[in-house]
Amino acid sequence: MEDEVDRLVSAWRRERPDLDVEPLEVLSRVSRLARHLDRARRLVFAEHQLEPWEFDVLTSLRRAGDPYQLSPGQLLTQTLVTSGTMTNRIDRLAKRGLVERLPDPNDRRGVLVRLTAEGRDHADEALAGLLAQERAILARLPGGQRRELADLLRQLTAPFDNVPG
Repeated sequence: MEDEVDRLVSAWRRERPDLDVEPLEVLSRVSRLARHLDRARRLVFAEHQLEPWEFDVLTSLRRAGDPYQLSPGQLLTQTLVTSGTMTNRIDRLAKRGLVERLPDPNDRRGVLVRLTAEGRDHADEALAGLLAQERAILARLPGGQRRELADLLRQLTAPFDNVPG
């Protein structure tokens, strides 16, 4: 079965036989898959009236466990955005009733962001929809191949994920 990347690689081998284009065979597929996944995720989130960034913040709080709260700094670490961006996101989610700000009992100047019941429902429903979509995308690969692919991708991404700062 030939795909678009096979055609792209073949054209480059014909046009630039002096270059080793083997990296394109893997990384162009990863890039194309990322675009397809982004499109599929956006569709799932839209069905649940969420933007991707809203899903990220809500599920960060949901994964924190009961009472589903984190400091804005912890949310920054998990979502990789600036403090100004996070403040804006918290404001918008609070206006929608999906999160609430509470005083931090351990820091008089600090606040905690807590998931509301409605926010938890949105996060849970969107996650279930996302997992169904992603299962469908992976359905062509048997379980062993999915695990192998996950292991190989981990080897590629771990150095990027473990860079300080």
